[in-house]
Amino acid sequence: MFGANSSTGRHLTEQALAAGHTVTAAVRRPEAFPLSGPLLRVEAVDVYDRAAVERAVEDNDAVVSILGVPYQRGPVTVLSRGITHITDAMALHGTKRLVTVTSRLLTVHAPRSAGEKPPYERFMYRRLLYPFLTRLGRTLYDDMLRMEQIVRATELDWTIVRPSALYNTDVVSDYHFGPPQSPGLYTSRIDLAHSLLRATTEGSHVRSVVSVFTTEGVPTFGDVLKKEVLRIGAWDHK
Repeated sequence: MFGANSSTGRHLTEQALAAGHTVTAAVRRPEAFPLSGPLLRVEAVDVYDRAAVERAVEDNDAVVSILGVPYQRGPVTVLSRGITHITDAMALHGTKRLVTVTSRLLTVHAPRSAGEKPPYERFMYRRLLYPFLTRLGRTLYDDMLRMEQIVRATELDWTIVRPSALYNTDVVSDYHFGPPQSPGLYTSRIDLAHSLLRATTEGSHVRSVVSVFTTEGVPTFGDVLKKEVLRIGAWDHK
């Protein structure tokens, strides 16, 4: 798992270990990774380091990538460079199953794939919020798009998961996991983690792009804007 020390990555690690899976957590700073256990191996990996990525991928049956960075003005390359090293390492070691995370905002930021419908949200979201976020995160979404193109060009058994706006909560809900045109404004990180584990272990949605969004107990728009975009305050949940 790349990006294991993110909030989603820690949820996914806990869920996978609880289900009895052996997990390799690839993180930049192993000393800062809060989880441990007999089924967990923590590897120091910078995804720009091809050799380190190859060592982490070896002897694993599947790879999950939750790479991400905050919005920034400068160029972003960590997702595309990272996924290049990850997919090359998977080809080297014969690992076929890849599940990776991008964003539902790519349906607004980039030309849609054949058969992919636009999101049907209210005017405020479609005309105001989504254009604002895609401008704010232009360099990030550009790199997400490059990452998706790299993944699609491989011969791996890949699945691309596009969550909606992320927020924190403690309990897995009855979330939706399906086609990319499905509506849904928010995705809890614990639901996203659960969907990634499902896709990886069940082998579902192979060579497909899917969306995941939470359907109950979602936050207000103001909460997500303050805490996720403007970084004001903190969630009450871990």
